[in-house]
Amino acid sequence: MLREEAEGRLRALAGEHARLREDQWSAIRALVMDRRRVLVVQRTGWGKSAVYFIATALLRELGEGPTVIVSPLLALMRNQIAAAERAGINAVTINSANPEEWEQVYNQVAEGEVDVLLVSPERLNNPDFRDHVLPELAESAGLIVVDEAHCISDWGHDFRPDYRRLRTLFGELTEGVPILATTATANARVTRDVAEQMGEETLVLRGALERDSLHLGVVRLGGAEQRLAWLASTLHELPGSGIVYTLTVAAAQEIAAYLREQGHEVVAYSGQTEQTERLAAEQALLDNKIKALVATSALGMGYDKPDLGFVIHVGAPQSPVAYYQQVGRAGRGVERAEVILLPGAEDRDIWAYFASLAFPPEPVVRAVLAALEEGGVMSTAALENRVDLSRSRLETMLKVLDVDGAVRRVRGGWESTGEPWEYDAPRYARVAAEREAEQRAMLDYLDTTGCREEFLRRRLDDDTAAPCGRCDNCTGAHRSPEVDSQAVRSAADRLRRPGVEVEARRQWPTGLTDLKGRIRPELGAEPGRVLGRLTDIGWGNRLRGLLADGASDGPIPDDVFAAMVKVLSSWEWAQRPVGVVAVPSSSRPQLVRSLAERLAQVGRLSYLGDLGYRSGPPGRQFNSAQRVQAIRGTLAMPSALGAAIASAQGPLLLVDDRIDTGWTMTLGAAMLRHAGAPAVLPLALAVTS
Repeated sequence: MLREEAEGRLRALAGEHARLREDQWSAIRALVMDRRRVLVVQRTGWGKSAVYFIATALLRELGEGPTVIVSPLLALMRNQIAAAERAGINAVTINSANPEEWEQVYNQVAEGEVDVLLVSPERLNNPDFRDHVLPELAESAGLIVVDEAHCISDWGHDFRPDYRRLRTLFGELTEGVPILATTATANARVTRDVAEQMGEETLVLRGALERDSLHLGVVRLGGAEQRLAWLASTLHELPGSGIVYTLTVAAAQEIAAYLREQGHEVVAYSGQTEQTERLAAEQALLDNKIKALVATSALGMGYDKPDLGFVIHVGAPQSPVAYYQQVGRAGRGVERAEVILLPGAEDRDIWAYFASLAFPPEPVVRAVLAALEEGGVMSTAALENRVDLSRSRLETMLKVLDVDGAVRRVRGGWESTGEPWEYDAPRYARVAAEREAEQRAMLDYLDTTGCREEFLRRRLDDDTAAPCGRCDNCTGAHRSPEVDSQAVRSAADRLRRPGVEVEARRQWPTGLTDLKGRIRPELGAEPGRVLGRLTDIGWGNRLRGLLADGASDGPIPDDVFAAMVKVLSSWEWAQRPVGVVAVPSSSRPQLVRSLAERLAQVGRLSYLGDLGYRSGPPGRQFNSAQRVQAIRGTLAMPSALGAAIASAQGPLLLVDDRIDTGWTMTLGAAMLRHAGAPAVLPLALAVTS
């Protein structure tokens, strides 16, 4: 009887001819009849959402409370709400995009009007939600669902500390509340870890991960210009619409701009894209109004377009598991989808950068704990004054410490719990080693002569994997890497187009005691220029080698200097500069000095000299507050330079090798303005991102 009702619910959700898979029924029965905890590891498109929507409907008919779905992305939430409506289920969400609706949603939940409440994992530790809403949900919920459950495990490719709080929630639930966790990308190790966190009696339903619509291939090309030219040519012949994935925001913007110049309807999409623009871009792709989204991994879990015809990666992700998840967006509702990987020489550099953001060393963590023990409740901004980490890395570390019980998020920031805490160096080392192994496996995927799908499925510990008969290696049908030479020259011209505008800092960082609010206009810099971003696939490749840690110092290379001259010639400033000042450099003094001197010479400007240091260079800091404090304590204005600036009577170029946080340029410009410069134009070889 229950199965017949479940089948009827499925037909309402997926169509008249839909039938429950055996594992779908096993999961539903375990949740509804046995009130068990279930982990479902099944391929993308298998129907995991059908399990929790059908279970929700059946449990609600039995008088149980609402289902709480923990979901990681807004795009995923939107798709889930639409699917719930098709199933006759009233679903609502609480997330960062709808704060004005939270009170109404809370009231609807309390009145029993809501069948499904979707929340982000971050919401679980919002002080108000955690202390006032979550306890009531733990008492009244009929079902807890954890979507993209591989995020719970730090062995997974997309670990999120906020997910680890779910283990605490599991322990606080009323006895007999069923839990469902779902994912399409978990190997055996991640599956064990998630199941252990759910509880000893967890039922694990794991199926084959074959995707019989995907046609996998790798095309090795030369430099970035070959890849862009090949991509622009190949997009014309690919079926339908799809996604072009990139590893960085800069690459997404750069590739999208080039493809538009070549006549393709594409839109760039990243975590930096405004929310309204992201929604519009997602809908445009769903409606086939554009050929592709050129996206970072921000377009990943949960984006559901059944007729997505292709996924291309310009640059390899650092994990076969992450790669298989992203390509799983394609081919859900079509018989054939093209999946193509275009690896790049810069991929390993980008992987290394992401690896540098791992859990900080113990002395840094201890400094944060000591600051909280001493200072009581402190905001993240205030902690930046006490520890040298970037804002994002500091917040991630605090979330881990919160999960571990060493700190607690409260109104106004964070506080120490006073509980003892151990730095689990062996575990962090094992996780780092696992990441390195995944990167080596990704390189092996590029080189394999065997079946590509089988390779990926075996990395996910799918023992049923066998040759697919569809990929380029199985069929012998390898796409040609040949590209029209004129197209390559066109792409090279686009990539070598010099010049990126860099906005000037307008606000002092929070947490400083004597510098607050807006930077006084009479001390501010103008918007600056750089040759390129270090994350670009054009000039970025050249600049990364030139500015790498440990790279030898020397005069500015001619090709780079020629490009900098083009940056200057295209700069539409309000008033032409009259002089050049260099920022002192401890690691590349010849490079910076020669750049400044040659620019002065070719531009017929006065070379006024260098700023100086009072007591040596400040080293490198990673957050704004620390950086400002270090620079203002060391950067100095030589008296001779001050006199030269006072008599220059015009705007000045302030020249450096790279802009990272932007505070060296900001404070240097303030010094020049204070000495009498009417305007300061920052100019550097590169900006970090």
